[in-house]
Amino acid sequence: MTVAISRRDFVAATAATAASTGSTAVPVGSLGFFRRSGWPGYDRAIVIDCLANPGPFNSPASGSGPLTAEMVANCKASGITAVNVTLSGSGPGHASFDATVARIGYWERELVAHPDVFLKIRTVADIETAKRTGRLGLIFGFQDAVMLEGDPARLDLFHRLGVKIVQLTYNGRNLLGDGCLEPDDAGLSAHGRAVVARMNELGMLVDLSHCGTKTTDTGIAASAGPVAITHSGCKAVFDHPRSKSDATLKRMADKGGVIGIYLMPFINPAGQPTSADLIRQIEHAVNVCGEDHVGIGSDLSITPHEVTPEYADAHKQFVATRRRLGIAAPREEDYMFVVDLNTPRRMEQIAEKLAARGYRDSRIEKVVGGNFTRLFREVWKPGPPG
Repeated sequence: MTVAISRRDFVAATAATAASTGSTAVPVGSLGFFRRSGWPGYDRAIVIDCLANPGPFNSPASGSGPLTAEMVANCKASGITAVNVTLSGSGPGHASFDATVARIGYWERELVAHPDVFLKIRTVADIETAKRTGRLGLIFGFQDAVMLEGDPARLDLFHRLGVKIVQLTYNGRNLLGDGCLEPDDAGLSAHGRAVVARMNELGMLVDLSHCGTKTTDTGIAASAGPVAITHSGCKAVFDHPRSKSDATLKRMADKGGVIGIYLMPFINPAGQPTSADLIRQIEHAVNVCGEDHVGIGSDLSITPHEVTPEYADAHKQFVATRRRLGIAAPREEDYMFVVDLNTPRRMEQIAEKLAARGYRDSRIEKVVGGNFTRLFREVWKPGPPG
């Protein structure tokens, strides 16, 4: 049986391959990872990467094996305060629910195994604790809602388990609405509206990153409060189906939401993206949305990519599989990271580059984490479902 492979599964598979072959390839950026920041505010700022992962993505290649010592060390050294970790599983019927619960269990085990490095995030107070204690906060999130199986009441269960962010669709169509690769985007369904309403009641953040244009716009309109686009980009800079139009970004910002700009090859028209491409995206988003509505959602592992021959072969197979299944977005054939930000300290380097562009400290603090922190404070509600 053919099984769909996500970008996260690919990263896990290639990391496992590199480990098994004893690769000694040096990531781009090499030993410059841990130099002191040129922007002195980094150490005091709350830093949020609103789509990232500490390690392997629970794929068939990596199984449920624990994080390696290197992955844990990279998390500790990153300076990131909290990340939105994807826990949603896929599969037909009830398999998506089972896979999702298994992924939640995986990360609960990692939290127990590394209490000095990781902290589960349920509230903004927990984020502040993570910052104060030098730990990486794990925000439980979904990148699809298929595990609800048509029942909005399942949100209550996942809320109790600590899920704080739910993306309504992945790239294709589900019962809630249409993803960005669906050619006939019909917008949010009646079930999708019911899910959004229950998320609003529970204080769970609505994420519209992979949704199609009409589903994104109707999702913004349907929500009683602000929403997130945790990892996307600006179509006006490069017209890619995974990115959002200026009109959509303005609607999101007008309602108080935040977009996280991703560090993917979807931000530029050709070749592996560079930090200049990323800064161009950030600056456009700030100009359209305002400085209170832009952040970072890298869509990456904290541990850098090491491009070995094995990695290159796995990448080709990964792209071929996704194309065969009709779920590949344009430009997935390029390596999926920003070439000069391939480091656990990428958020620090982004802050430096914004400072070099003349951004004042208060604006940099907002982009690297303050805006998402504000959004969480407005949306999240503590305690069990009401």
